[in-house]
Amino acid sequence: MDHRDPVTDFYKEQLPEAELKNNILTAQCPFCEQHGRTERGTLVVFLNRESYFHGYFRCLNRCSPGGFPLHFARQLHLALRLVPWFDPDRDYTVSQVDYPIKNLNHEVLDFMGKLTDEMISRFTEMGIAGEVLKEMQVGYNGRYLVYPYIQEDGNCYSAHCVHPDRADDTFWYGDESFFSEQFRIFNVEELMRCENGSLIIVEGEDNLLTLKQLGLPAICMPSAAEFIHLSSDRLAWIKTVFICVNHNPESETAARELATRIGYKIRLIRWPDSAPRHYSLTQLADEKGKEFQKEVFNLIREARSFSPFSSPEREFLHFQEQFNLEAGESYQTMTSGFSKLNKALGGIHGINIMGGLPKAGKSCFFIQTATEMARHKVPVIYYDFENGRQKIYQRTLCRLSRLTTQQIKTGRLTDDENSRLQTARTELKNMLPWFRVVTDRKLTPKLMRSHIDFLRHETNSDYTLVVIDSLHKLPFKDFSERRTGIDAWLRQLEAIRDELNVSFLIISELTRGDDGQYDSQPQLGAFKGSGDIEYSADNAMVLLPKWDPFGSDPADKRHNDLWLVASREHGPGLIGSYRLDYPYWGFSEE
Repeated sequence: MDHRDPVTDFYKEQLPEAELKNNILTAQCPFCEQHGRTERGTLVVFLNRESYFHGYFRCLNRCSPGGFPLHFARQLHLALRLVPWFDPDRDYTVSQVDYPIKNLNHEVLDFMGKLTDEMISRFTEMGIAGEVLKEMQVGYNGRYLVYPYIQEDGNCYSAHCVHPDRADDTFWYGDESFFSEQFRIFNVEELMRCENGSLIIVEGEDNLLTLKQLGLPAICMPSAAEFIHLSSDRLAWIKTVFICVNHNPESETAARELATRIGYKIRLIRWPDSAPRHYSLTQLADEKGKEFQKEVFNLIREARSFSPFSSPEREFLHFQEQFNLEAGESYQTMTSGFSKLNKALGGIHGINIMGGLPKAGKSCFFIQTATEMARHKVPVIYYDFENGRQKIYQRTLCRLSRLTTQQIKTGRLTDDENSRLQTARTELKNMLPWFRVVTDRKLTPKLMRSHIDFLRHETNSDYTLVVIDSLHKLPFKDFSERRTGIDAWLRQLEAIRDELNVSFLIISELTRGDDGQYDSQPQLGAFKGSGDIEYSADNAMVLLPKWDPFGSDPADKRHNDLWLVASREHGPGLIGSYRLDYPYWGFSEE
């Protein structure tokens, strides 16, 4: 497997003398001389691929604001096509605003020069150093602190003036046409610097300054109430957006409303329940001092995604509760090791449709395949209209532990069996972030896309497996429209496959012959209800049992043949023979 990282390769190529240690690349800053610094500072690049700030660079000398690879390339005047994930079809120019000739740039410098020792001490108590105030061009007019709202062209046309002791005593200064909501983003240039990366949104300028002190990329609006005016288009090219607001119901409601509009890329930073009302980053910085950085990174690490799913923890707890309530019928589960299937199909790619006789084990086969892929950290969404999530989870638990449901429920286990059960529970719990079961019978293609977008982003993966059990139970308007409804779904699945790099495993029913029996010869025409399967499926398979459902064959002697009846890239024929792994509702490949 190729573990090369294009972002790391990009920075190494541009900074050939740099040293990489503990996922941090250090080099002499190539920008200090451009900004008039006599001594070159140290440039650091964060290259932990599991971090949301992967690829973020900044100069420790604060010669210029940091950012992600596209901003790095612009600063060095490189061709953007050299940058990982550069989109040649996108317009990377600054937003088209008719900026006036007159600006406040000279007045901003004058206000900066009027910062008194008392005002500087005010910021020092919050851990904000003079270098940050200079970088953000914060000033003072003798009574009010002046925060310049520099626009995307690099000039200032309006400033927010805030009384240092009364946060609600504020006014706007400068060109009135730049007082409107669309221009009320402090540090707005950060949006371009953070393209294809991560960004933090806070309320209030002082809260932003605490993050800039830590070197984190952030923007702010004067208050959370103004989040409503932040267009989702402004954040379209940001990969992950963190929102941190003051600890009060009004601000938190505004954050959730913004998250609802923006969608899956949002992660909400939440204060501990013990935090006092109206608690903010500035208060945290004042209280924690040198521990402030550690506290902030803990908050970021624990930030919750704005998820359409219930949390994995809740899923696991609910499963455990339901499992303990169930009794009686023994459930079987699945095993792994379908190497012949992978070889026959060249891996699980595209749209794979499998038909089979009733009770042949189609669901069991795909549950086993899906959970094994999820265990290997392939994100899987399982749309189930047959079994229910509880049965899927408990069969998976049995397969992993190789214990029957009845054994687990009775609790009469040997030490070895109990050890296997505890190990299996841990494996199941660890698998759930990668394996999401959806039983919503009001599913739509739009909602499916939302689920896929979220899980890809949540797992930081470009690859997703979607299982549909089954094709003929996908929702459509009317039973009389079943044929056209299925074909319409297939068209949507093709689009999702192509646009979102999704692979599908889909269960289909087979049609009966005139005598009411199922055809024992595997063929494409055996699929029920849709002539479009032959056009949509990249691979079409049929699972045929070689045992008599009414016979007396022992359970562990029951075999099924899996046939590839049509494929875009592979020759048809027998894939392999699969034996029922009694008593664990799974198959082993012969």
